[in-house]
Amino acid sequence: MLKQTLQQKLLQKLSPQQIQFIKLLQVPTVSLDARIKEELEENPALEDGSLTNMNDPVEEYPDRDPDDDFDTPDNDFEEEFSVDEYIQEDNYNDYSPNYGGDDDDDRKEIPIAVQDSFFESLQNQLDLLALSDKDYLVGQQIIGSLDDDGYLRRPILSLIDDLAFSQNVIVEENEVLAILKVIQDFEPAGIGARDLQECLLIQLRKKDQNNSIINQAIKVVEHFLDEFTKKHYDKIEKQLGVTSEELKDIINEILKLNPKPGDSGASAGKQLHIIPDFHINNNDGVLHLTLNGRNAPELRVSRSYQEMFAHYEKAEKNDKKMKEAVQFVKQKLDSAKWFIDAIKQRQQTLLKTMNAIMEYQYDYFLTGDERLLKPMILKDIADKIEMDISTVSRVANSKYVQTEFGTFLLKSFFSEAIQTDSGEEVSNKEVKKILEECIANENKRKPLADEKLTEILKEKGYTIARRTVAKYREAMNIPVARLRKEL
Repeated sequence: MLKQTLQQKLLQKLSPQQIQFIKLLQVPTVSLDARIKEELEENPALEDGSLTNMNDPVEEYPDRDPDDDFDTPDNDFEEEFSVDEYIQEDNYNDYSPNYGGDDDDDRKEIPIAVQDSFFESLQNQLDLLALSDKDYLVGQQIIGSLDDDGYLRRPILSLIDDLAFSQNVIVEENEVLAILKVIQDFEPAGIGARDLQECLLIQLRKKDQNNSIINQAIKVVEHFLDEFTKKHYDKIEKQLGVTSEELKDIINEILKLNPKPGDSGASAGKQLHIIPDFHINNNDGVLHLTLNGRNAPELRVSRSYQEMFAHYEKAEKNDKKMKEAVQFVKQKLDSAKWFIDAIKQRQQTLLKTMNAIMEYQYDYFLTGDERLLKPMILKDIADKIEMDISTVSRVANSKYVQTEFGTFLLKSFFSEAIQTDSGEEVSNKEVKKILEECIANENKRKPLADEKLTEILKEKGYTIARRTVAKYREAMNIPVARLRKEL
């Protein structure tokens, strides 16, 4: 038998509008245009003021508050707006506003460069070969099995099974290896290799075989690749019987090779396009913060929809279709007003957060010297602007600021505190900067070990454990001393 109980709970839940605002807050500037365009397409009661031409009737009332009530006399609205157009069930979501005139100039699109992808380039090279149908299918299977780095990491026997089951093609292992050898001659050099060693050898064997340096480089990759990756140069020098200068030329030849040939075509097309959300200018020692104009679009509520709503409100409401029309128009107007308010609140939150960060790190933004960065955590800014830490986090993790010293992600200005021997608290970025300078100026033949770096920091007044130094070094993507060694 079920036992029914009555419980009373107090829960705190976010409203749909709050959830939408949170999502809107973390949208970076580069994606904001797309989000606004999406809203404009979905809501005909929302207009982009920057796209409205001079003939738009809204321009007749530039000072009118969008929230004002319109006392519209009964006129020829019936001719211009038909109730049936707005209450047909299947048309609610299909309505899209007219963004401007019929000028072709308004519809111009940015041309996009057409470039073959990595796999299309290999397929084109395969198409140029005079192969039998069977060999062609094997070649296609191999190309399709390459990973993004250009390696064939799938076992040959698995390829044979794939061909048998998916293409109904029965082949022997030697046949697949023969076609693989053909594909390994394609460009970029090193494609189709099954491991790093084979990739480097393919590239070296395409070079001048009469060059002694090339021949020695092939020997190093074939027989001493492990010593090469671990930088045990003295062992290689002894085994090959070469001088230090000759070994240096051999190593440099290997370092010129591409360990990820599949990336060569794709990386050219991958460009990180950053649009800063803020700009900080130094005007004779006084910092000025501005928000990117793309964060402040000229959005407004459609006057025609407001007038339509006022007209319908005065009309007879006994008609079911009229009630549906009023409900539809009111929903669109409310949604447009909320979106405009959310955009404005987003602007205020962004400026408030960035201004607090700028004031906190004023000395740094004046000079660009990372050693002047103060220890700063999310709570410091949250307390300063009286907002939640999660709000500051959403702003810091996705927004960029452009300064006279470069463009930076906001979260890069946050750091933990480290106490010096004198009791002063400094940012760990200051320690990282010192580490970076020490490593940059070290003798590359005898690079500084973590223990030595720890001693140097201690001499400068920063008492830090060796494991902390190693953590900072790894965070800066700097390898251990042995791997920084050069000839």
